[in-house]
Amino acid sequence: MPLENSVEGSVTATIAELINGDPLVITGETAVPVDFALFARPGTVMEDVKRVATHPHALAQCRGWLSQRLPDADTHTVSSTAAAARAVSEPGAPYDAAICAVIAGEHYGLKALATGVGDRADAATRFIYLSRPGTLPEPTGADLTSLVAFIDDDHPGALIELLNQFAVRGVNLTRLESRPTGDGLGDYCFCIDAEGHVAERGSARPSWASAASAATYVSSAATRAARATEIDPPLRPRPTTDADFVEAERWLARVRAGYVD
Repeated sequence: MPLENSVEGSVTATIAELINGDPLVITGETAVPVDFALFARPGTVMEDVKRVATHPHALAQCRGWLSQRLPDADTHTVSSTAAAARAVSEPGAPYDAAICAVIAGEHYGLKALATGVGDRADAATRFIYLSRPGTLPEPTGADLTSLVAFIDDDHPGALIELLNQFAVRGVNLTRLESRPTGDGLGDYCFCIDAEGHVAERGSARPSWASAASAATYVSSAATRAARATEIDPPLRPRPTTDADFVEAERWLARVRAGYVD
C-alpha cells in the first residue's frame, strides 16, 4: 500500500486504515520513483483532451504540467491511476485521457500523448508491505518503527512528554504528523516514525517501554497495531513508577511476539 509521497505527503486512505482498521503487521517497505504519463485512446490528439482522470496524489504532482499544457481541461479523481487508465479504455468512457504509469496505459491498450508529466523528476512514493499479525521480521539495521499515539488526557506538554522519551535516548524521529481520530473536532492522534526496530534492546527497549504509557497502537517494519497502556497524566508530568514500567514491558513483550489487541 502507498504510505507517503515525497511531494504530496501522506496517503490519507492508508493512514486512516492503519489507525482504525483491522490489526496488521508492516513487514517491510520500498521507495518507488514516480513517473507519470498522459495516455488516451488511439487516434486521440492533445487538442481532443478535455477531461482527464487520475488519482488525487497523481493530480497533485502534475498540476503544473496540466496548467501549462492542458489549461482548459477538467480533471477528475478516481481510486487509482490504473483505474483511470481502465476507465479511459472502456467504450463510452467519460474521460478523454488518464495520467498514469506507462505500464498501466500500455496494459489497457492506450497511446501515450506525453511522458514525464510530473512536476518533480525526483518524486518517489513509499510503499509498505502488510501482513496479518504474526512473527515479526528480524532487524535489518535499517528499520523504522511507527507509533500512533492517542493522548488520553489532553494537557499542556502532553505531546512533548511522549517525544522526550525518544529524544533523551537518542532515538531519531523521521516523521511526525497529527491525524483526526474521528471522535470529534479537535480530537487528534499523532503518527510518529522512529529509526530502529522494536526488538532491538539497545535503544528501543527503554524508549518503547517509556512511550507505552502514551500510545494505544504501534506499527513498524517490525510491528503493526499492538495496544498499549493508556495514560492518565495530571496537568503536570507525573513521576514514572515501577508499576508503569512493569506494565510497559508486558506490552512491549507482546508487541515483539507479534500479538495485537
